[in-house]
Amino acid sequence: MKMPQLLAPSFSAALVNGGIVAGLSLMLLGSCSQVPEVAEPSEEPVSAVAAPTVTKEAGTTTPAPEPNATESGAPLVGISMPAIGLERWKRDGEKMKAELEAMGYQVDLLFADNKPEVQYSQVEDQINAGAEVLVITAIDPEVLLGVLQQATDLGIAVVAYDRLPMSTENIDYYLTWDFLAFGRLQGEYLRDTLGLDAPDASFTFESFAGSDDDGNARFYTESALEILGPYLDEGQLVCLSEKCSSEIRYWTDIAVHGWDSEVAQMEMMERLAGFYQTEKIEAILSPNDSVALGIAAALEDAGYQPGVDWPLLTGMDADEENVKLILAGKQSMTTFKDTAILASYAAVMVDQILKGEEVVTNTSFYNYFQDVPTLAVEPAVVTKDKIQEILVDTGFYTAEQLGL
Repeated sequence: MKMPQLLAPSFSAALVNGGIVAGLSLMLLGSCSQVPEVAEPSEEPVSAVAAPTVTKEAGTTTPAPEPNATESGAPLVGISMPAIGLERWKRDGEKMKAELEAMGYQVDLLFADNKPEVQYSQVEDQINAGAEVLVITAIDPEVLLGVLQQATDLGIAVVAYDRLPMSTENIDYYLTWDFLAFGRLQGEYLRDTLGLDAPDASFTFESFAGSDDDGNARFYTESALEILGPYLDEGQLVCLSEKCSSEIRYWTDIAVHGWDSEVAQMEMMERLAGFYQTEKIEAILSPNDSVALGIAAALEDAGYQPGVDWPLLTGMDADEENVKLILAGKQSMTTFKDTAILASYAAVMVDQILKGEEVVTNTSFYNYFQDVPTLAVEPAVVTKDKIQEILVDTGFYTAEQLGL
């Protein structure tokens, strides 16, 4: 399985209410040699995972924790996930556990039933049991502040997994997705597929944004506009509704509240009826798959046909119905967060910590208390020709589910 590439952004951001609020300029390091080389975690548990190699600037050195006494003599890793009832957390936790056990570590994997007080007690039990590293997806970070302090006082490394607790200095590393990548990949896809850099390129275009109450929605839109904005300004992308803007301050004008498919469908129907009676729409920026579902329904109602006049349409998440849309030629691409990959990187990070090796990071996030060294993993782009490789061969979907 080909792993997504890791970017080497040099930025800091504050995470607020699950979103990221910051100046979003992404300064990529100057040469490929500066990007950390990360060994690909295995698709199945193996006897060992090779530690990624890094340049001196790319990672930070973590002293190996003092070994604690355990029955087997192997270091103990505590993993705390929010709830077993949500498939995502179950899958992530079990993947980490399997890979770490294959490396020879003891693992205590616990699920907290989405109850912060239960998670506190479970993490405290893991500390008392002698855990040398804790991997935690916090339910309520404020509730965990006391137990995180306990971990720091005992020299236990703490890895925040996919959620960063704020206002604490007791987090050693953060592992998450490169949130900047989702919109950027959508923008790059439209730019390259349309050929916007060609002389005299001109295409009709409409854009949508995510929910105006979601902190990440602006983030996705801004990174997409960094790619597409200049083409809007120069006229290669022509927005007949005049609802598209290269300036992020107007993003709520195109927001789809609640990421609701029906809201997106109604908005697309209004734009088609009002501005595309004589012209055809040729490209649409949709921030995610739910919004894309509504847009696709509106296009179908308006008589657009795949392979004839259907526009390019982006998405995010690789939801099952949207993958079927891609197969049917009604959606062009989607960005995909393979959580098994994120879990594998977590196992590699824990292994590096326990071996006292340099820990691969490629950015940092400011949590109001410190810049937390962070490994931000880039998602994959799924197009029709990549569905088998990225979604089926990896077991995320079966061929039967997708009608293949």
